[in-house]
Amino acid sequence: MRSRLVRGLITEPPLILASASPRRARILEGLGVEFVLDPSGVAEDALSGEAPERHVERLAWAKASSVVSRHRSGTVLGADTIVVLDGSLLGKPADPSDAVRMLRAIRGRWHDVVTGLALIRSSDGVGTLGHERSRVLVRDLPDGEIEEYVQGGEPLDKAGAYGIQECGAAIVERVDGCFYNVAGLPVSRLCRLLEELGSRPRGPGGPA
Repeated sequence: MRSRLVRGLITEPPLILASASPRRARILEGLGVEFVLDPSGVAEDALSGEAPERHVERLAWAKASSVVSRHRSGTVLGADTIVVLDGSLLGKPADPSDAVRMLRAIRGRWHDVVTGLALIRSSDGVGTLGHERSRVLVRDLPDGEIEEYVQGGEPLDKAGAYGIQECGAAIVERVDGCFYNVAGLPVSRLCRLLEELGSRPRGPGGPA
């Protein structure tokens, strides 16, 4: 029933995932949604002074926009996730030492995870976008546990240097908000955006 509900919201199939994230793909597979992978390759650079919500929405829209022209039909989904600690944006670590630095910074503290989502119809370019925010508390990890986690390689392709749906689940103490947002694809927000897109008239245009 759940998969039928989600599929029914996609008014212009197929869903095209403009992301190379295996975690987002697994979430869609778990929902029973058929989709096509077409990673955007857009650089995830931050702009000076950019608010977290603006950052993730801008990148999600850029990713979807870069892919939509390659498809005559379908609904393109772009997404971007960032970790925010004391107002600073933490993206993917540059190397293992950067991952250790990030985990030391967030251990024993609450931080925010913000994901931006963008949807664009290939047939007419109409789109919509939004974001989801969750609060996460990581355990007060000893240095040895951090180093062991980083040595396993899991943190290197994840914002904030951890993944809640994998081994990183062992370091997360509490989540306030959408779990799937922390995993990179807030399903309830995606459903609301699909409903919004389905109600928009066909024709040129979309969010700037």
